Amino acid sequence: MVFRGTITGAPDFDPSADAESLYNAMKGLGSDKEAILDLVTSRNNPQRQEIIAAYKCSFGKDLIEDLKYELTGKFERLIVSLMRTPAYHDAKEIKDAIKGAGTNEKCLIEIMASRTNKQIRDMVAAYKDAYGRDMEEDVIADTSGHFKKMLVVLLQGTRDESGVVDGDLVEQDAQELFEAGEAQWGTDEAKFIMLLGNRSVTHLRMVFDAYEKIAEMSIEDSIKHELSGDFETLMLAVVQCIRSVPMFFAKRLYKSMKGLGTADNTLIRIMISRSEIDMLDIREFFRLRYEKSLYNMIKDDTSGDYKRTLLNLCGGDDDLAGEFFPEAAQIAYKMWELSAMTKVQLRPTVRPYPKFDPAADAQALRKAMKGFGTDEDAIIDIVAQRSNAQRQEIRQTFKSLLGRDLMKDLKSELSKNLERLIIALMLTPAEFDAKMMRKAMEGAGTDEHALIEILVTRSNAEIQAMNAAYQEAYKKSLEDSIQSDTSGHFCRILVSLVQGAREEGPADMERANADAQELADACNAESDDMEMKFMSILCTRSFPHLCKVFQEFVRFTNKDIEQIIKKEMSGDVKNAFYAIVRSVKNQPSYFADRLYKAMKGLGTDDRALIRIMVSRSEIDLFNIRKEFKETHDASLHEFIQGDTSGDYRKTLLILCGGED
Repeated sequence: MVFRGTITGAPDFDPSADAESLYNAMKGLGSDKEAILDLVTSRNNPQRQEIIAAYKCSFGKDLIEDLKYELTGKFERLIVSLMRTPAYHDAKEIKDAIKGAGTNEKCLIEIMASRTNKQIRDMVAAYKDAYGRDMEEDVIADTSGHFKKMLVVLLQGTRDESGVVDGDLVEQDAQELFEAGEAQWGTDEAKFIMLLGNRSVTHLRMVFDAYEKIAEMSIEDSIKHELSGDFETLMLAVVQCIRSVPMFFAKRLYKSMKGLGTADNTLIRIMISRSEIDMLDIREFFRLRYEKSLYNMIKDDTSGDYKRTLLNLCGGDDDLAGEFFPEAAQIAYKMWELSAMTKVQLRPTVRPYPKFDPAADAQALRKAMKGFGTDEDAIIDIVAQRSNAQRQEIRQTFKSLLGRDLMKDLKSELSKNLERLIIALMLTPAEFDAKMMRKAMEGAGTDEHALIEILVTRSNAEIQAMNAAYQEAYKKSLEDSIQSDTSGHFCRILVSLVQGAREEGPADMERANADAQELADACNAESDDMEMKFMSILCTRSFPHLCKVFQEFVRFTNKDIEQIIKKEMSGDVKNAFYAIVRSVKNQPSYFADRLYKAMKGLGTDDRALIRIMVSRSEIDLFNIRKEFKETHDASLHEFIQGDTSGDYRKTLLILCGGED
């Protein structure tokens, strides 16, 4: 295996001299932290173990205890952890994850899913030596269900590592996984555990490819559909590590630093455990996925000696040209291939109410608004638990039976965000989209993100219906409004999209190659010419076709289309093209990201939150929920719960459809 770490052994290593240097750095008042971090991060782990032994021989003291005494906080944790062997470091992490009242499932999952057989066996032995306890027994005592069973399987450290692949067994395993999940009512979790916990990495990669052909969806999407909770998270982590361990850790590192606050334990654990294995690959995959170097993210998110130590472990900043290492290019190409092959089953969270009676609902709504005060609970329970088609029947019946306009009554009885949300639910999808487009353009400023989101993600039929609804409501064409409110290439992109004339149908392989070559050539053109060429392809071709175009673009350029857009373009044009690419790759993931941005930080973008929750609740909000949980390590339900309040929150949570 080729060494891809960032920390190597010092060439002229002298453990006694190093021990003395560390002793001098800690004696007297204060300590020379720079000398400590520079020395520790320029020696590999075997050399550090020799320094510990030399320190005890020379000074009769325990180096780790002295470091704990002299250093503090996160810096102390990081330096002390570097001084432990990998096996004892993992053992301590597992012990910390299961001690006390709660369990750190994310830590258990990360370590168990990513370690080799030898690493797991060494860790189990170190745990026994350090704590006098059996790790398996402690894990069993602290976990439950299928999650516990899979952890126990992984703890055996007996995954097949022969590298031998039997083609017939590949097909058989793929078929058994399909029959254990998608092909039946309910899920045979034991089959998933047995196969994913024991088969070799090479074998399982081929099984996943075969599975996609049988199920017409990726194994990841099947796991999201069939499993739940910590067991789902563990199995997804195992699959991700089978596909690419460095990519798995790149995602974990990003999650540890994004948003408010830093998950320092995760950051420390990964930076230490991978610094002598595959940190170079992790850095490259980090840049591939997040268009930002790991080095710069650490630099922005940490401080002081802690930061300096982490940056030493990172090993350097990557240039942002966007070109991949060979393995990263293969991964990028494969990611687009997976996206093209996967047929995601879109799942709503709001479905037609089974015992629907429009007259009874109309009477109940009238009663809820009649007299002194308003029964908001009754209104929410009816409106949020009916499909849009059923709500339109209620509107009509309300007028027929009672001679009143339901929308006017709701507006007069409700207020603020609850009123906006309930009214949004009562409009048809076309009326709602038209209203959202109008709101995005009226007044002093323009909400370009809303314009982009709606026009990029709607089908031709939805855009045409929105155009008609806009004309009906505002006596002006939507295209004219866009041209009045935007300008330049951004205006042209929106006008192209608002025609609702995107090609439909599968990819044309020959044409996809030609389109990819044209995009590649455009990258060397002037900025205006490049943007026009991108528009002519990205705004007109079908999504399945664009998926293939973007895949071939990697082959032609050794770059990813997302990185090119981020690097070469700017402003609203960049945001529009980026939204198209994200939607082509994984539209539920795009919406999950939009929802996260609507709620993160101080304040909430309620208009965006309402727009997405309402417009996707009968299409793919369940899928969006799953993507949200996977990307942000927290459920959409949790975010809504923490970011909203009152009846507004209650309605949003009903639309959300449950906790993940």
